[in-house]
Amino acid sequence: MIAAAITLGLVAVLLAWPVPALLPGAAWAYRRPTLGLLVWQLVALVGGISMIGSLVLLGAATFATDLADAANGIWGFVADNELPAGASVWSLLALSGALFLTVHLLLNLLVTVVYAERERTRHAQLITLLSEPMSDRPGTRLIDTPAPVAYCLPGALRSITVLSAGLIQLLDEDELQAVIEHEQAHVRLRHDIVLIFFTAWKVSLPWLPTARNASREVALLLEMHADDDALTRVGRGSLARAITIVSKGGSLPQRNELSATLPESTPKELRARLLRLA
Repeated sequence: MIAAAITLGLVAVLLAWPVPALLPGAAWAYRRPTLGLLVWQLVALVGGISMIGSLVLLGAATFATDLADAANGIWGFVADNELPAGASVWSLLALSGALFLTVHLLLNLLVTVVYAERERTRHAQLITLLSEPMSDRPGTRLIDTPAPVAYCLPGALRSITVLSAGLIQLLDEDELQAVIEHEQAHVRLRHDIVLIFFTAWKVSLPWLPTARNASREVALLLEMHADDDALTRVGRGSLARAITIVSKGGSLPQRNELSATLPESTPKELRARLLRLA
């Protein structure tokens, strides 16, 4: 089990630093954002499991030579407080580290989900108070502000699309429809769930630079993913013009409520999106 623990530890180290450092900006991921998102999710999932598994195997190795006997030995220690011959304080520290890391990750995921749901409910209530329903667009509400704004609030039973008066004045009908399709794609594809996991990862391991980089890169890939979905319903030129016009208007329609906790797109990220639409 020692060899397996070392192997898993190496996998965890590789997925914690060099691999995530190579992924941002990868051309293949921008060409196929679905594949890019899948790879990022595998990196996070396999990395976490490898990290915990390595500690478990390292701690269990002194209890027995195989996992079944080791599990019995660990249970005997928990039930009878008897350490097997060869076990040491380092074994217990490794097992405690695995338990702590597992609880830490799950607890942060739970807190992130609860916080996001609470913020989403509060935002939906504010939008209901400050906006008017659009009779010609079911499920869409209009905010009377000159700022160009567009986003979707996902919900378990009902989602809300929010547009501003300033956005409608800036865009023609095709461009406006392109923005709406892009924002509604976030809801149809449940990008909020993907973001929840990566936000929880960043909150759990804020000292890990790759966790922060992953959140930003995944947010960009989700925008590209939504662009691709919107292109099945609207023209490429309309979507590209809408992104360009609104960005010059001082606000992008890409950072919606789903990613409100993430930083705004940089010019480099905006350029990457537009190059795909050229």
